[in-house]
Amino acid sequence: MGETRKHDRPDGDGASQDHDDLGESAQAHVPVMLDRIVELLAPALTRPDAVLVDGTLGLGGHSEALLKARPNLRLVGVDRDTTALERSAERLKPYDDRTHFVHAVYSEIPRALDEAGYDRADAVLLDLGVSSPQLDESDRGFAYAQDAPLDMRMDRTQGLTAEEVVNDYPVGELIRVLRTYGEERFAPRVAKAIERRRAQGRITSTRELADLVRESIPAATRRTGGHPAKRAFQGLRIEVNAELSILKETLPAALSRLAMGGRIAVLSYHSLEDRMTKKAFAALATDTTPPDLPVPLPDRQPELKLLTRGAELPTDEENERNPRAQSARLRAAERVREPSRQ
Repeated sequence: MGETRKHDRPDGDGASQDHDDLGESAQAHVPVMLDRIVELLAPALTRPDAVLVDGTLGLGGHSEALLKARPNLRLVGVDRDTTALERSAERLKPYDDRTHFVHAVYSEIPRALDEAGYDRADAVLLDLGVSSPQLDESDRGFAYAQDAPLDMRMDRTQGLTAEEVVNDYPVGELIRVLRTYGEERFAPRVAKAIERRRAQGRITSTRELADLVRESIPAATRRTGGHPAKRAFQGLRIEVNAELSILKETLPAALSRLAMGGRIAVLSYHSLEDRMTKKAFAALATDTTPPDLPVPLPDRQPELKLLTRGAELPTDEENERNPRAQSARLRAAERVREPSRQ
């Protein structure tokens, strides 16, 4: 959400220290590509009372920087994690009169804007995946390097947990989750190993699952590419939180409320998210005038202008300073035409 993310990155194992207070936690978790995001979004936030929607607020690091940069900026901070909302509200107390927080999934950005009393957003930020605080709190069950209950819910008020997926899904469905969302090429082997183990009793801990996945993957593969369980944990987390289906709804929903001249920035951390973002932006950044017509049709002109050439990556300096940024991919676009009315 709003902070540095380890997400599904191949470089990390989630084994950082817990933080007992907001100040220490806020200092420990550095927002990814912060300067570039401020640079991209700030030009859309110049009008009085401009509105930023941070759809994945986290600890509020990106939003804090933009609130500082734009004294008239109004923030609608959205997060599905109630703990994140509490922490970010505390962090952003100096901007109390300019902030509104909404417990919601980021596909509900239109509802969040309505609740805050705004018709449009001048800028939208989505920093996808799981946040560092969620990884660092061992009881959340996201990190394979810590022993914890198999939970993985971003919103702990929702129902489905990773334990239920692991123990109750048919093997065919487990293979689908691991292969499609985790991009795990040994998905059948892992799923069948889970089936054998759960026949002896429920799998309830992250350590037990991580060890089982490690044992299921060929030894030669285990020696390269980071922790052997990283892809399985990614797949389970995406399934539990319905991340890709929600993102598919989020992009058109957010763009439908983006003002003329407004800008949207999306930070992704694996290829599935980035491809979805690329496709959504490209569809609206294309002239769809039929090729046999001699002149462009006004209502077929692009609605978006792409602000990044492909997906931008963190600098080598940032990767050195903040290893959790290493798999980040940033795309941004600006609304240049009102949406076509069907």
